[in-house]
Amino acid sequence: MEKADRFLALHRPGNPLLLPNPWDQGSAKVLASLGFQALATTSSGFAATLGRLDGSVSRDEALAHAAAIVAATALPVSADLENCFAGDPDGVARTVALAAGTGLAGCSVEDYTGDDDAPVYDIGLAAERVAAAVEAAHGGPVRLVLTARAENYLHGRPDLADTIARLQAYQAAGADVLYAPGLTSLADIRQVVAAVDRPVNVLAMSGAPPVSELAAAGVSRVSVGGAFAFAALGALADAAGELLGEGTYGYLAGSAAGRQAVQRAV
Repeated sequence: MEKADRFLALHRPGNPLLLPNPWDQGSAKVLASLGFQALATTSSGFAATLGRLDGSVSRDEALAHAAAIVAATALPVSADLENCFAGDPDGVARTVALAAGTGLAGCSVEDYTGDDDAPVYDIGLAAERVAAAVEAAHGGPVRLVLTARAENYLHGRPDLADTIARLQAYQAAGADVLYAPGLTSLADIRQVVAAVDRPVNVLAMSGAPPVSELAAAGVSRVSVGGAFAFAALGALADAAGELLGEGTYGYLAGSAAGRQAVQRAV
């Protein structure tokens, strides 16, 4: 409960919480040591550690991973639980109830179906799913901060009016934080912030405004998704390419910085 309260209090419009997404315990410790105030898991980054693509992790695996990240630091942690591994509200509630037992401060539920032909749930069912998640997040012995995600922009549906209507419905259903990943237009982000009465999260991605402009727009949280995990894997691929190609060791400079970061963190 204390972690959830602390986590929610960090969501301040105009002074956004910078929420990095570690992919394992080591990266969680490093990020905590650098001064971040909270952490969130990343479904795509975690899947990559298993040699899989996003969307291929099971509920049990995601919850065990969340518990491991929680155990790595004293910071509040929110879990990316994708669509809560269920289409029906009862299944969503069950996932959130299980998440509450892992020590998390929060979790998210998205309206992505996993079906390419109909990638986003009908808004009525989507709101019912959020309401079920909220009841499980707020009604048990442990409270979680519930983030509701509108996935339109990540799945070929760049419809701002529908996205806002969804976020408003999720607010009415009791969500604590609202999130429409994929928005990059500052004007669109301003419209979202003005249209709702809850903290708004923005995904840091190519084309997105810098944090200073998001802060001025009233954004309360900025997260990175799987970007840090894939940046690390990109550095790995570059180092391996250098060794295989040129046979040189320029990558050792980066590895020294990484080793020092770990030594400071543990």
